[in-house]
Amino acid sequence: MDKIAIDLGPIQIYWYSIIVFLGLLTGSIVIFKEARKRKISEDFLVNLICDSIIIGIIGARIYYVLFNLSYYIDNPLEIFAIWNGGLAIHGGILAALIFIIIYCRKNRINLLQILDIIVVGLIIGQAIGRWGNFFNSEAYGQITSAAVLKAQGIPKFIIDGMYILGEYRQPTFFYESVSCFVGFLALIIIRKCKYLKRGQLTGIYLIWYGITRFLIESLRTDALMIGSLKIAKIVSIIFVIIGIILIFYNIIKSTKEDQKLYTEDLTPTDENAGFITYYKKRGDKYV
Repeated sequence: MDKIAIDLGPIQIYWYSIIVFLGLLTGSIVIFKEARKRKISEDFLVNLICDSIIIGIIGARIYYVLFNLSYYIDNPLEIFAIWNGGLAIHGGILAALIFIIIYCRKNRINLLQILDIIVVGLIIGQAIGRWGNFFNSEAYGQITSAAVLKAQGIPKFIIDGMYILGEYRQPTFFYESVSCFVGFLALIIIRKCKYLKRGQLTGIYLIWYGITRFLIESLRTDALMIGSLKIAKIVSIIFVIIGIILIFYNIIKSTKEDQKLYTEDLTPTDENAGFITYYKKRGDKYV
């Protein structure tokens, strides 16, 4: 597999860089489109996305380097060679999230509303970006055979590209890319639900990607490790837990508020008046 897309002599452009760029671009377009519908300031959004991308890439690289520290201590210049791969998505998400929290607080913008917009663009960006691993022959799985891959319906060019170190490998990058794309379609549909509350779309993303990555990580042979534990599995479990909390916290909170409001409005002497006042306060239609 040729890693170089364009060779201009002293300047070489790698497929990995092109694919990652396309993922970032597509994700940003999706975010901008939804943010405009919600009338969010373009200046705020441009600064947020541009800075988040830069900080996310730096965070993804630092995360990867820290868990491969012995190699990079001996090869310090390789730290900057991100075109060779080595961007850990969990590190990128964590670094970008910290910045987004700070930036939203500074501008007094609801954090969960912004995250609900971002996760839809994020997951389609991940679906595209995973193909960079294909061209770099990384993020692959256990040894298998061409016959097994064909039986799974894997396209021939992917099967050919998965012939690594003298053996055919499970294309885990492909599995994750497909799951992220399906997750993107699911989030697009779910976010149209009128009963969806702030933070719940983010919760669904965390659960979806957390489960996806946990399962994928069981197949990968080049995972980042802490001792005998795969780091991505631990982070994935944390993602799922936070996602569940975001979904059910908002449901419980909403139910309690509705019950409290109804109780305050309802009087023993005029039950119907209390019922109508309850809906007026909510701003809902009633018949």
